Amino acid sequence: MNRVLTLLAATGVVLILSLAELLLANRKFGLFTGGFGQSRAVDGGGEVALFVLGYVCAQVFIGLLAWAIIARLNRSGSNRHLLFHFLFAFGGLFAGVMALRYQLASYFSDAMSFGLMKQLGGGSLGDAILYGINEITLGVGALLGVVLVYWLIWRWVRRHPGPTAKDGARYGALRPGWKAGGVATLALIGALAFIPRSGGDAAFGLNRTQVWSAGGTALDAATDFDRDGYGMIAIIRDDHPFDSARHPLALDIPGNGVDEDGFGGDLELVAIPEQPALTQITGEQPNLVIVVLESTRSDVLGKVVNGQEVAPNLNALAAEGSVTPSVFSHVGFTTESLKSLFSGSLVPAKGSPSLFRELDQSGYRIGVFSGQPEDFGNISATVGMRDAADVYVDAESLKEKRAFSFAAQGSLLVAENHLLAAFDENFGEPSDWQDPLFAYFNFQSPHFPYAHDEMPNRIEDHPIERGAISAKNADHVQRSYWNAVAAADFWLGELIDRLKASGEWDNTVLVVTGDHGEELFDDGFLGHGHRIGKAQNETFLVMNRPAAAPAGPLGLSDLRPIILAAMTGGQPVQPEFPPFLQIGPLDEPTAIGLAEPDGRIVSIRLDTHEVCFLPNNRCLPYDQLKGSDLARADAVVARWGSERWARRAKQ
Repeated sequence: MNRVLTLLAATGVVLILSLAELLLANRKFGLFTGGFGQSRAVDGGGEVALFVLGYVCAQVFIGLLAWAIIARLNRSGSNRHLLFHFLFAFGGLFAGVMALRYQLASYFSDAMSFGLMKQLGGGSLGDAILYGINEITLGVGALLGVVLVYWLIWRWVRRHPGPTAKDGARYGALRPGWKAGGVATLALIGALAFIPRSGGDAAFGLNRTQVWSAGGTALDAATDFDRDGYGMIAIIRDDHPFDSARHPLALDIPGNGVDEDGFGGDLELVAIPEQPALTQITGEQPNLVIVVLESTRSDVLGKVVNGQEVAPNLNALAAEGSVTPSVFSHVGFTTESLKSLFSGSLVPAKGSPSLFRELDQSGYRIGVFSGQPEDFGNISATVGMRDAADVYVDAESLKEKRAFSFAAQGSLLVAENHLLAAFDENFGEPSDWQDPLFAYFNFQSPHFPYAHDEMPNRIEDHPIERGAISAKNADHVQRSYWNAVAAADFWLGELIDRLKASGEWDNTVLVVTGDHGEELFDDGFLGHGHRIGKAQNETFLVMNRPAAAPAGPLGLSDLRPIILAAMTGGQPVQPEFPPFLQIGPLDEPTAIGLAEPDGRIVSIRLDTHEVCFLPNNRCLPYDQLKGSDLARADAVVARWGSERWARRAKQ
């Protein structure tokens, strides 16, 4: 095989694998088109150019490296032998890792990545392995099959060796030189150093690819000279590489004259909300029913789609009782949102006060009826849900009723009719109401992909198919989402009818809220928990008691004292502090923000140092801020640092 044909064949192998990876990445992560869980689509001309530059550097580097290693191990082999080993060894390994990566990622949820699932609080590699054991076993079997085929073909090739390396003068055996390898290495290092600093989304997209992400991780670790966990290459880079006390996301020590995290100068602690103490409900003990509507935005109130009211039961309840149209999830994720709602704390510790614990101690009979697994992300353990409940029904205990075949905890969903059936079974008779009741319902229908077989079509006759969900079908996606919300509202009406039929309506405090919002390609994004803003963070509070819901904005952690006040006949608690918002864990967020009293939001991306002011979406680099803009941004940083110090003091 001559040199030209060998080079073309090897290049073709790399090209085919690269195209396959890009197609998979776009399908899985919405790399170029956007999609659920993708806030940084590579969709601008400059971004695409940088992405192509970085990706070509990475693929050329890995191709040359693989060929050099194989050539070194087969010094006496012909070009045909080298190409054969390159095809199976490099091509097979690259394809295998790619398949394993995307297959395992599919077990977590539709959120598209391990990183996001860790932020959601419930994802783990153990979960994927546990629920995907059959598929993984099949994958191992397929790998063994490929090895067997490789061995059989190699036996045949060895019997027909063709020209060898010693015939190189005649046949031109192809061996990569150190110059080509050196140029490829320097090009990749340069791209890894430059592209993350260029702005835009190219670096975020490249981090979805195998060679670039591996190379970036290795080079970042190599430039972490002070061993503080941050190097000079990653998107979140260390501008003080020889000072281990100063790095991105460092805990700023107040009063030491040093700005450890690079924001706001030396930290000055500010007052923050305190978690309410455990409260005993004595005297009159009204029933409490809390309904959480998954992923339901604040603009559900009064929403009309296709000429129909999306949530007539919720709207009627708000008209008869009270409503706060601006309630913020602190994190934009279900697990942490529910912990905050029931505990009254931004980041509650296990065993801390919660509605479940205080109502259990107050003699309430407690029922949990959830369309999701409440052990997911340690929700139940944190707020004492399972320990306190007399009746515990969730998507784990009703696995045979689940709407989808996905096995991971984050993908389990049980339709509301099964939850109401379980409620009827346990609280369908007057004798079941002898003790005061606390019932928690979690309605999951509005969760992605916004449709399942048991969902009635109330707003949209043909909800979008899962595979068709994309930005180009945004209108169809939105109608399907609102149809799912309408389905949940129907079952809310059914629950209200049951409460009234029981004769306990007047003695029941009914609370309806969401866990977070949902962006519906409003700004090119689908999903939640990736960007701070109204669409993803803002939900609502509706109560059946007049004047029980205070003015907003509220945080979900503000709801516990508000609910307790409604139960004891007290005045609604008007929060003193604006809701703090974050993307990711409190100590390592990618963004932080505050929902200000006048409806404005200020947020800071800690990876890019970009500060955005909503609702006009005016964004500036932090180091360019002045006057009131700088003061608002520094207020966010001070609140973040103070929350972190308060949490550290409790640990």
